[in-house]
Amino acid sequence: MAQAVGLDVVELDRIRGVLTRHEARFLARHFTPDEVAYCRAQRDPVPSLAARFAAKEAFQKTWPEAHGWRDVRVVREDGAPHLAFARTLAQALSEAGLVAHLSLSHSRDHAAAVVILERRGA
Repeated sequence: MAQAVGLDVVELDRIRGVLTRHEARFLARHFTPDEVAYCRAQRDPVPSLAARFAAKEAFQKTWPEAHGWRDVRVVREDGAPHLAFARTLAQALSEAGLVAHLSLSHSRDHAAAVVILERRGA
């Protein structure tokens, strides 16, 4: 059973602007090295960065407590993106019996993410 849904949409131009002004600081603050490496391997890294930024925001909308940007990361397993979490956040999700589901999308101008927290066994 779904316990919470989070949605976030990010303008690609917003991410391009931040990268122009503060690339190193923005990337180090918001993304893990693996996320940055994956995005930089793309022809245009901005849509992938924006989608990951949206995923972190969408998850925060489902979670009752604040956490760090790098406590939530997007990983690719079996070709599909999934959320992975820092140890304390992963433990809290597990203790609450919750699993996070992620969907990412992007267009020419926007990236979007939806996160659904589902109670296990429901």
